[in-house]
Amino acid sequence: LPWRARKPPGWSQLFLGSACKGNFTHMIAKKCQRRQKSQKKPRHLGPLDDSWQERLADVVTPLRLSYEEQLKVKFEAQKKILQRLESYLQMLNGVNVTTVAPRSEGLCCFLHPIIPSPVINGYRNKSTFSVNRGPDGNPKTVGYYLGTWRDRNMVCVRSNHLKNIPKKHSQVAQYYEVFLRQSPLEPCLLFPEGGYWRELIAHTNSQGHTMAIITFHPRELRQEELCVEKETVKKFFTKGSGAVCDLTSLYFQESAMTRCSHQQSPYQLLFGEPHIFEDLLGLKIRIFPDAFFQVNTAGAEMLYRTVGELSGVNSNTILLDICCVTGVMGLSLAQYTSQVLGIELMEQAVEDARWTAAFNGITNCEFHTGRAEKILPQLLKSKEDGQLIVAVVNPAQAGLHYQVVQAIRNCGAIHILVFVSCKPHGETTRNIIELCCPPNSAKKLLGERFVLRQAVPVDLFPHTPHCELVLLFTR
Repeated sequence: LPWRARKPPGWSQLFLGSACKGNFTHMIAKKCQRRQKSQKKPRHLGPLDDSWQERLADVVTPLRLSYEEQLKVKFEAQKKILQRLESYLQMLNGVNVTTVAPRSEGLCCFLHPIIPSPVINGYRNKSTFSVNRGPDGNPKTVGYYLGTWRDRNMVCVRSNHLKNIPKKHSQVAQYYEVFLRQSPLEPCLLFPEGGYWRELIAHTNSQGHTMAIITFHPRELRQEELCVEKETVKKFFTKGSGAVCDLTSLYFQESAMTRCSHQQSPYQLLFGEPHIFEDLLGLKIRIFPDAFFQVNTAGAEMLYRTVGELSGVNSNTILLDICCVTGVMGLSLAQYTSQVLGIELMEQAVEDARWTAAFNGITNCEFHTGRAEKILPQLLKSKEDGQLIVAVVNPAQAGLHYQVVQAIRNCGAIHILVFVSCKPHGETTRNIIELCCPPNSAKKLLGERFVLRQAVPVDLFPHTPHCELVLLFTR
């Protein structure tokens, strides 16, 4: 090949590549023209007299329908997902997953009616508020983003009108904005541009107790200067106008990164209780600043009840809770089964699960830290001596790791599998196909395939298109 090495004038690097025939500059110019044509033109959000609140509502809570109509829309969406899944499964030779559902529906299983959320408005127990320029240009505006950074039309709009956010959260955000506008320090809009004050997180429980977490970029401030700022925000929410929020606890986190864990930068309790408690299905759960918890508490109770009913656990079964996070789902079913085995990657979440079990007097639970695909095979080997295992999986949007699916398929003791999906397409579809396909030695899927029997949609997110889908597999 006619290789050439040349260093362009004024460039610090040398490039090695094949020689190009023709005018190289002309080729680059044509490529740039194509790139410019393909770039989207900036979208302008319109004049200030337009309704910014309505636009934000269209983005965050787009289902502007009666709740009855919302449920119909979501049910039809879940039906379409199952219809597509049926077509995928039929392409696998010898797979017949249609059991009870009529063939005319084209569904791969029996689809139950959607379970509604007991709470329709203000159901979120956690809200995250950003700080940036508002429609009026004020950089100390607290709310939700509207627009995109790419199109350079990002605006921060107050969110006190959104139907899914409780009034308490909006109140805390409102007074955080008041505090920011009194503070001499600038907000941190973009990391390279400087600034200090960042996002606000509000947690509430069903009793109305409220925890607030303020994130702060320390920049070059000395420790004594940081202490002054912490004391200032503390006084504002205890003795100043922010005292009306009646916070149960206020945390402060110094973070020079976009996302920062407690291990990387500890949450500092400025005042109040170190945690708040939530009651769920007879359990007392403690909520820390970074604890994972379903955003709709009442809806989560319906979800966990549905999992328990579909799983059919009893005193002769072991419940295997994969991707258990803080273990709430498994703990809520512990009284009905002989043992609960939980697996979770996050160490802090496992510690929370163990604490919750001990605090609630639950002794038949074990929680293991690590990757499920590594822990599961060994854990199942020690439990396969005639014991019936019911597995429950509740993975993140990325779905289950392929080796986890292998371990589930190849464990003959697992006859029932309940799959909870917050995004029942994409990677979840791949997981379902791997669970239901014929045995395949090349893919190390040696166990008997599962059959998808039932599906139950559970609405945890009113006013949005999102929905949990609980799937029952048997073999």
